[in-house]
Amino acid sequence: MNWRATIISLLAIPISLIVALLTLKWLGFTINTMSLGGMAIAIGDLVDDAIIDVENVYKRLKENAQLPLKQQRDKFTVIFDASFEIRTSVINATFIIIVAFLPLFFLSGMEGRLLAPLGIAFIVALFASLVVSITLTPILCSYLLTNDEMLKKQHGESWLVTRLQNGYVRFLEKLMHHKRAAIGTAIGLFVIALVMMSQFGRSFLPEFNEGSLVISVVSLPGISLEESNKIGTSVEKVLLTIPEIKVTTRRTGRAELDEHAQGVNSAEIETPFHLKDRDREEFMAEVREKLKGISGANITIGQPIGHRIDHMLSGTRANIAIKIFGSDLGKLFQLSNQIKNEIQGIEGLVDLSVEQQIDIPQIQIKAKRDMLNSYGITIGEFNEFVDVAFAGEKVSDIYENNRTYDLVLKFDDNNRGSLENIRNTMIDTHDGKKIPLESVAEIVSTSGPNTINRENVQRKTVVSANVAGRDQKSVVEEIQKAIDAKIKLPEGYHIEYGGQFEAEAEASKVLLLTSVLSLLVIFLILFQEFRKIKTASIILLNLPLALIGGVMSIFFTSNILSIPAIIGFITLFGVATRNGILLVSHYQTLRDEGKDLYHTVIEGSKDRLSPILMTALTAGLALIPLAIASDLAGNEIQSPMAKVILGGLLTSTLLNIFIVPIVYYLSNRKTEKNEA
Repeated sequence: MNWRATIISLLAIPISLIVALLTLKWLGFTINTMSLGGMAIAIGDLVDDAIIDVENVYKRLKENAQLPLKQQRDKFTVIFDASFEIRTSVINATFIIIVAFLPLFFLSGMEGRLLAPLGIAFIVALFASLVVSITLTPILCSYLLTNDEMLKKQHGESWLVTRLQNGYVRFLEKLMHHKRAAIGTAIGLFVIALVMMSQFGRSFLPEFNEGSLVISVVSLPGISLEESNKIGTSVEKVLLTIPEIKVTTRRTGRAELDEHAQGVNSAEIETPFHLKDRDREEFMAEVREKLKGISGANITIGQPIGHRIDHMLSGTRANIAIKIFGSDLGKLFQLSNQIKNEIQGIEGLVDLSVEQQIDIPQIQIKAKRDMLNSYGITIGEFNEFVDVAFAGEKVSDIYENNRTYDLVLKFDDNNRGSLENIRNTMIDTHDGKKIPLESVAEIVSTSGPNTINRENVQRKTVVSANVAGRDQKSVVEEIQKAIDAKIKLPEGYHIEYGGQFEAEAEASKVLLLTSVLSLLVIFLILFQEFRKIKTASIILLNLPLALIGGVMSIFFTSNILSIPAIIGFITLFGVATRNGILLVSHYQTLRDEGKDLYHTVIEGSKDRLSPILMTALTAGLALIPLAIASDLAGNEIQSPMAKVILGGLLTSTLLNIFIVPIVYYLSNRKTEKNEA
C-alpha cells in the first residue's frame, strides 16, 4: 500500500531483463523461443530479491520513525543495516536457485542444445536481478522512502497485511497445539505424491502444436513416377475433405545429391491446418481414419519439427523405431511383419508400418579369385574395371556457354544392359593381353533386395510407429513385453528399440544424478550460512513440500512426466528453498536478540509472512500465462515447467508457513530446555 515501495520493487524487472539481454548479446546468444522462455519463467523471480530488500528497509524505516527524535538513527544507516540484515540470505537464496538449475547444462545431444538457451537466459536474468537488488534498490530506497511525514503516516502495516497476519497467527497458534497431526498430514501428502508420481506416464518432450502436418507416403520401391504421383494425389484429395485443411503441398522423391535422398516411391505432403470447432485429438483421429483407406503405401503422420526430432533420435520419421538386426534380409523382413502383427492391437499405437522391401532384377558379377591370380589381375584392378565400365567415372569437365558438364566414362546402355555383352567384355591381363570378363568372373542374372540398410555394419529392417493418446514409455514397455512373449528370434538375430523414449530415459538419468550433486551443493551453502546441519535440514524440508504441489499439477493436467516437467521440479526446488531461508534466518536473528523459542516462531513467522506471500505471488502470477497457454505454438516446452513450478509454489508456500515453524520449534525445544 505504498506506491514508492512498489515502483522500487517493479523497477527490478525491466532493468534485470535489459541487463540479461545485453549479457546474452555479449555472450553471442540470440533471442529465440527458448531464451525468451527462460526470461519469462524468471520474471516472477526477478522481483523477489528487490521485494525482500524493500520490505525490510521500509519496515525498519517505519520503526525508526516511531522512536523519540533523540533515539532516531540516521536514515542512511537504517537503510544500510536493513539491507545488510537480509543480504546474506538473499545472495545465498539466489545462488541456490542458480545451483538448482545447473543440471540442465549436463544434458547432451539434442535436448541439451534445445534447453541450454533457456537455462542461460534464466540464470543470467536471475543474477542480474541480484545485482540490481544489492546496488540500485537500496539507493532508490534512500531517495524515495525517507520522507518523515510519509513514514509517520504509514507507521503500521496495510489493512490487508494486518488481517492476513492476525488470521495467520491465530491459525498457527492453534496448529502449535496439534504439531504431530500437522506433520503427519504433510508426510501423508508427500507419500501420496510419491505414489502418484510413480504412476505417471513418461515422455521425452510434449507434443508440439506446429499448426502443420508432414505426412510421409512410402509405396513399393521400383514404382513408376506416374503411379507414385497417383497415390500422392489420392492422399491429397482425402486430406482436403477435412474442414481444417485448405491447402496441401507435395514433394515426390528427392535428388540423389540431397542430404535425404529418396526414390520416387517416397512422397512428403505438408499441410497447414486451423482448428476451430474441435480439439487437436479429434482432428488427428479423423486424419488417421481417412488415410486408412489409402492402399499400396505406408503412411506416417508427423509435424515439421517433431518429424526432424524423430529422425535425429531414431533414424525414422516416427516416435518409435523397432530395429531387427541379422544376416538374412528375407528372414528380417519376415520377422518385421510378425512383430507388426503382434503389436498392432496395442492401445495408443498408430501409423504402424514395416520398411518396404521387394526383390528387383540384378546382374551379379562375382570375381573368380583363382583365375584372376593366374592372369595376374589384382582384385583392386578388377573392381575398378567393373566400377568404371558399369557405374561410370568422371574423367573431365566440359565448358560450354558458361556452363559446366561432367565428362563421364562408361559403357553405353546397350552393352550395360545385355548379359551376353557383359560376359564378352574384354579385360586387360598383366601382360597386355585381353580376355573375356566371363573368364575371370561368374556373371549371373538374378534378383535381390532393392535396398540394404545397415547400422553399425549390421543389416537391419525397421518397424516404425507413432504414439497418440498415451505416453511413449508405457507403450514401449507393452511392445517389449509382447515381443518377448511371442517372437522367437533365430540365433544371430537381435532387436533394438530407438526413439524419443530412449532419449528421455538417458536425459532423466543425467538429471537425477546431477540433481543429487546440486542438492549436496545447496546443503553446503545452507550449512555455510547457518553453521548447523539441523537448521540446513529444516530449510531443505521445502523440497518435499514443493514436490507435492508439482506432482498434483501434473496429475490434474497431462498426467505425463516429461523432461521439461523434470526441469520444472529442479527449478521449483531452488525457488522453494528461498522462502525457507527467509523464515529460518529471521528466527535466528530473533533468537540472537534474546527472544524465547515460542515467541521467536510466532513473531518471526508473522514478520516474514508478507515477503513470503509477495515473492510467491509474483513468481506464480508471472507463470500463469505460460501455464494456461499450453496449446500455443512455441510454448509447449515452457508450459509443463510453468505448471510444475506453479503447483509446487502453492503447496511449498502454504506448508512452509505452517510446517517449517512447527519443525523448527520441535527441533530446538531440547536446546532451549538445556539453556534454561
